[in-house]
Amino acid sequence: MMRSLWTAASGMGAQQTNIDLIANNMANVNTSGFKRERMEFKSLLYQTMQRASLDPVGGRGPVNLQVGLGVRAMATSRTFDTGNLEITNNNMDFAIDGPGFFAVQRAEEQVAFTRDGNFRLSPLDDGGVMLVTSDGFPILDTGYEPIIIPPEVHIRTIVADQFGNLTFTDDEGDEVDMGFQLAIVQFPNPQGLEAVGNNLFIATPATGEAMMEADGDVTVMSRLIQGAIEMSNVNIADEMVRMIVAQRAFEVNSRIIQVSDEMLSQANNLRRG
Repeated sequence: MMRSLWTAASGMGAQQTNIDLIANNMANVNTSGFKRERMEFKSLLYQTMQRASLDPVGGRGPVNLQVGLGVRAMATSRTFDTGNLEITNNNMDFAIDGPGFFAVQRAEEQVAFTRDGNFRLSPLDDGGVMLVTSDGFPILDTGYEPIIIPPEVHIRTIVADQFGNLTFTDDEGDEVDMGFQLAIVQFPNPQGLEAVGNNLFIATPATGEAMMEADGDVTVMSRLIQGAIEMSNVNIADEMVRMIVAQRAFEVNSRIIQVSDEMLSQANNLRRG
């Protein structure tokens, strides 16, 4: 009888973790570049009470007699589908249409990656500006160097093509190449990316080596869209359905614990006739 108590308790714990994940998805419904997550479950060990046998001697049949010992939350998988694009007409806003990521310098020697193209300009002492995230992390070019815009560049005239090459219009009205290309990278296994907050991911051994799109090492190229922001790909209706299912599963497992406790109580109260 105690087996059912532990099994139901594992179900409640797994569904609580599932609710935590769903809550995070719904909380980030308006977060730029956010990718929704989905919980993956795995069954725990099975207790084999009788093994299958083709020999009827001993009362064993051709099927096993096994009882499962519950469930556990195994992993969270992210859906990297492109979210809806919101037009902002701000030339420092960028959206990626495709599987790529922007490269960001998170620490002195650590490169992080993001889908949030809501960029800002950080003034420098020499009069120039640096292209940064909304948290102030430098945006990197294809050489993994910060993008520093010199003072003579007219910020409002900066234009990025679909590959991330930056140009501006000078005083004579001529288009001038700035010598920068926004780094857009892909990963063999983006599911291996580790979320570290602030809309940033870092690579892990599970992601594989980052592939720079500018090097032509990818099969599907992304397209950069200036003046737009990629919004969260969370679907509120889907999350509501998942929340209801998780809530019902939690309630059913709690009911199983109550029933098991009642059966144990009845067994303890048995009296010999």
